[in-house]
Amino acid sequence: MSKANATGYFPYTPSLPMLYGLRESLAVLFEEGLENVFARHHRLAEGTRAAVKAWGLSLCAKEPKWHSDTVSAILVPPGFNGAEVIDIAYRRYDLALGAGLARMAGKLFRIGHLGDLNELMLLGAIAGAEMAMRDVGIKVTPGSGVGAAEEYWRSTAKPLDKRDLPPRAPDAQPTAPAARPPVAATR
Repeated sequence: MSKANATGYFPYTPSLPMLYGLRESLAVLFEEGLENVFARHHRLAEGTRAAVKAWGLSLCAKEPKWHSDTVSAILVPPGFNGAEVIDIAYRRYDLALGAGLARMAGKLFRIGHLGDLNELMLLGAIAGAEMAMRDVGIKVTPGSGVGAAEEYWRSTAKPLDKRDLPPRAPDAQPTAPAARPPVAATR
């Protein structure tokens, strides 16, 4: 099999859409550059971790050396069920969060930050998770996670190159009020 495949031979009908998808995926990856992809995922993960800290919650990974740049597993407080947060997020806000698996089932929910996404997309996920947590009774300050992630990403954003912009339009000049016709005197 491997000898035949070395020449590009498929022993079955190949799934062309999958091969085209693979080719496009690799093109996108190489266009951004692998190191840039890793750096973007790390930066998005750090912003998510800032949100978790602002919520006063903890990650399942107890030490930074165990933190993942692909997904953050967020522990819910004792007495709450992570599956309920996931259910509310999905049914009310159309947000798909990951679940805790095996021993961690119901103890956490997961926010992914891997792939073709950016800060604004992830802010939507953080906001949705925040709303779902509040809906199930978890005490988080509204906007705290979103604000923390925003500040992290703004403070770590690469500076933009200056560019020429069109001039600002002049401020509108106030117009004089329309003259009123004279009122006839009555006696």
